[in-house]
Amino acid sequence: MATFGTLSDRLTETFRNLRTKGKLTPADVDGTVREIRRALLDADVALVVVKEFTAKVRERALGDEVNRALNPAQQVVQIVNEELIAILGGQQRRLQFAKNPPTVIMLAGLQGSGKTTLAGKLAKMLEKDGHTPLLVAADLQRPNAVNQLQVVAGQAGAAVYAPQPGNGVGNPVQVARDGVEVARRQQHDVVIIDTAGRLGVDADLMKQAADIRRAVDPDEVLFVIDAMIGQDAVNTAKAFQDGVDFTGVVLSKLDGDARGGAALSVASVTGRPIVFASTGEGLDDLEAFHPDRMASRILDLGDILTLIEQAQGAFDEAEALKMAEKLATESFTLEDFLEQMQQLKKMGSMKKMLGMLPGMGQMKQQLDDFDEKEIDRTEAIIRSMTPGERRNPKVLNGSRRLRIARGSGMTVTDVNALVNRFEQAAKMMKTVARGGVPNIPGMGPVPGAGRPGASAKRGRSQKSVSGSRSGNPAKRAAENAGITAAAPAAPTGSGFGLGGSKQPTEADLAELQKLLGKG
Repeated sequence: MATFGTLSDRLTETFRNLRTKGKLTPADVDGTVREIRRALLDADVALVVVKEFTAKVRERALGDEVNRALNPAQQVVQIVNEELIAILGGQQRRLQFAKNPPTVIMLAGLQGSGKTTLAGKLAKMLEKDGHTPLLVAADLQRPNAVNQLQVVAGQAGAAVYAPQPGNGVGNPVQVARDGVEVARRQQHDVVIIDTAGRLGVDADLMKQAADIRRAVDPDEVLFVIDAMIGQDAVNTAKAFQDGVDFTGVVLSKLDGDARGGAALSVASVTGRPIVFASTGEGLDDLEAFHPDRMASRILDLGDILTLIEQAQGAFDEAEALKMAEKLATESFTLEDFLEQMQQLKKMGSMKKMLGMLPGMGQMKQQLDDFDEKEIDRTEAIIRSMTPGERRNPKVLNGSRRLRIARGSGMTVTDVNALVNRFEQAAKMMKTVARGGVPNIPGMGPVPGAGRPGASAKRGRSQKSVSGSRSGNPAKRAAENAGITAAAPAAPTGSGFGLGGSKQPTEADLAELQKLLGKG
């Protein structure tokens, strides 16, 4: 995630300097708090929030919980993480649905903040949860706002109520009121009202938004704010809270700025929770806001839970079981590989997913260099093959590979590289399916893995075939005879020397007495 990139880098570097210290002095704490303050101000966090945050961190860092800690640096990171969670809202806040449908959700915010796009994203998310939303076009001020909402609703597969053409024509309060009645008659359980915005806060904007709120009595009023707005986010949020009031905040364009201080300011200043975060331009790029997960991302601790949720939503359990069966029976083909890639693409951007892994902030350059189009190129190559070639890549001779390269717009080298990678992966899968040890390229076999007893059998077999490599036949025979004589016999007794089937001979006893010095 591009947001918080600068803040995350600064905080990570600050904490890295603490790891070399076994005990933190007041000077160390003051220096760390000073760097945190600078990082937050550079990220456009409101000054009042920065002062409160750093004061709490300093107080706790100088307290007994750090002085008695075995690892003071990790304890300071934990304190910063907990305070970040607190200013981000503490706990996740979900949408509040009405006991008697429809649930009315009103969107408010400045022009250009992303209200209309959010209406489509929210409708699509609600439809996945089994709801039947109706979008109401109450933004009759901005040119083509009604048309934009109709297009977005069509992409989301949601119904839309737009009786007025907009462009300055129509009464938005009446449209909003009628939209709720239409939803009630047509049995839509959620109504999303898209309202007008302005380039700045003014009396007309606040009056219209307040009139719509009084007319429809919404269950939720979501204030949509551009995460790139910076320091002005606090002033705008306060103006809307005083003029209209809202029940929750939605951060839009959260992927478009490396600072994103609005997220750390709005919830703390207004006392209203952040409900959603928009992380891209697609209709699927809307996430429920989790303060603890966002704090983990800021501190480069990863967000594994969100990654797991996205994977569960994209992958079909039945397909996964079928794929596991194919791996077990060694029947995994390029067709199956193509299906796996298509399911992976459903999860969204690979860069975003990789960015949710812990420590990926330190690999920013590798993430920036990652080419997401590589999956599309691989898919084009596989789709240029015939069904028979996908099932059995061994039939791919030179002429077939040339045809595939031309059909996919790639080169023969690209086709060869894909086939080689697939064959290596297939070998590893077969090894694992048989209970063996995968031979990872560049690393060799994993020690201690595989079937129980496999390593012991492999060791015995290596001992039995190992011998002298001398070029002199007579010398090699003599050395091999010595190795055989020196090799210890396999133990036949129990682990404690009891219950063995072999009894010691007189020669064994004599040798034992000799070793003990009693011979």
